[in-house]
Amino acid sequence: MAKKQAVRTPVKTTAPKPRAKRAAPAATRKAPTRRAAKVDPLLAPVRGAERRKIGGVTVEVARAGSARVKRVIYPVGFRWSRDIRPLVGTELCMHAHVGFIVQGEIHIEYPDGCVVEHKAPQVVSIEPGHEGWVVGKKPVVLIEFDFENQTVRRLGMPKTHRHA
Repeated sequence: MAKKQAVRTPVKTTAPKPRAKRAAPAATRKAPTRRAAKVDPLLAPVRGAERRKIGGVTVEVARAGSARVKRVIYPVGFRWSRDIRPLVGTELCMHAHVGFIVQGEIHIEYPDGCVVEHKAPQVVSIEPGHEGWVVGKKPVVLIEFDFENQTVRRLGMPKTHRHA
């Protein structure tokens, strides 16, 4: 007996109809991607440093052996006599500042009339007994090195401003 051969008839197929898209539930919906605002590394928080504000000035301090490394950010409009003097109670700033200005400009005046302008990038050595303020429209960023109350002695600086 002859085998019957199966006849295949072509089947017409239709593509499945596309489903209407439904909005995902709010909890799973992705928010539009926004680019993170660029943070200026000169102003970004310093990892591992103690951070505090005094008179509008941001001070970040980290230990390095027996010294301290500080980043001090003086805001636009800062003036020592207006912003810090009421907090510390001295007529002038009696702190020595030794470091490097990486941004901005600061004006320093001593009681004898001596005026010094420091503008980034510049190494600074400011003796105790001064008034100072930010010049211009950029905050001053100072990287400073000190030995707390022994800075003057340890760095061989005069106790107050004097002319050589």
